[in-house]
Amino acid sequence: MQFGDDASLALNIMALALDAALKASGTPGIIDSVTCYNTLLVEYEADEISCADLRRELKSLLEGIGPLDAIVVDSRVLVLPLMYADPWTKECIEDYRRKITDRPYDPDYVAEINGLKDRAHLARVHSAGEHWAVTVGSFPGLPVLRPLDPRCTITAPKYNPPRTWTPQGALGLGGVSSSIYTLRSPGGYQLIGRTPVLVFDPLSRNRAFKGEIVLLKSGDRVKFRPIAQDEFEAIEAAVNEGRYDYEISAAQKFSVAAHLAWTKTLTGGPPP
Repeated sequence: MQFGDDASLALNIMALALDAALKASGTPGIIDSVTCYNTLLVEYEADEISCADLRRELKSLLEGIGPLDAIVVDSRVLVLPLMYADPWTKECIEDYRRKITDRPYDPDYVAEINGLKDRAHLARVHSAGEHWAVTVGSFPGLPVLRPLDPRCTITAPKYNPPRTWTPQGALGLGGVSSSIYTLRSPGGYQLIGRTPVLVFDPLSRNRAFKGEIVLLKSGDRVKFRPIAQDEFEAIEAAVNEGRYDYEISAAQKFSVAAHLAWTKTLTGGPPP
């Protein structure tokens, strides 16, 4: 189901609301459902429910949600430490420059094309507000995040050609989205930092995962906390030893109407 042709937060929340209603409905034959920017993908077993019946059920559930500005969804806040312009993504970028093609250093390039002073200014803007988890996927546990404060929107083109490897935990920018690489893997997002914590763990070793293998879920909010290399290494050791305590709030109510009203009060450009 597609709710529109843009990447607005409101359309994503509409998809989240319908997904929650579908899960609560007990509709037979549903295998899985996945939200993205303005869509809801529903997988179903055709022997248990026909496509026509599923369409009718989804339409009925959608009508029951009510107007967009009345939607309220549950949302947690997770604080994730992030080292901006870190040495590990820098090594990856330099390897790309040697072996594939020369290019500017990603944090400097992203700062320049967004009219920011330097990489430090980029870090301040990116970490200034909360980032909404639009969806989780494409790679296992990989979150797609967008800033809730429009003044903190940073845009960036993807690599062409893409990298052959990216460090696990790297934070990349592509379009208006941020993503955390959950595995060492190829990629094309501009790399601006790295987190020492896991957001994907097949063994679910930390109690924050609550038996799941993925930390984040759609509708979560992420606040990045800038850290230096010594703290990065200390947190990484705590994660590896099972001692790290994730900063996660209990679920709170997030109102579309309240957010839209707040954004209308904003003035000026990005944080200085």
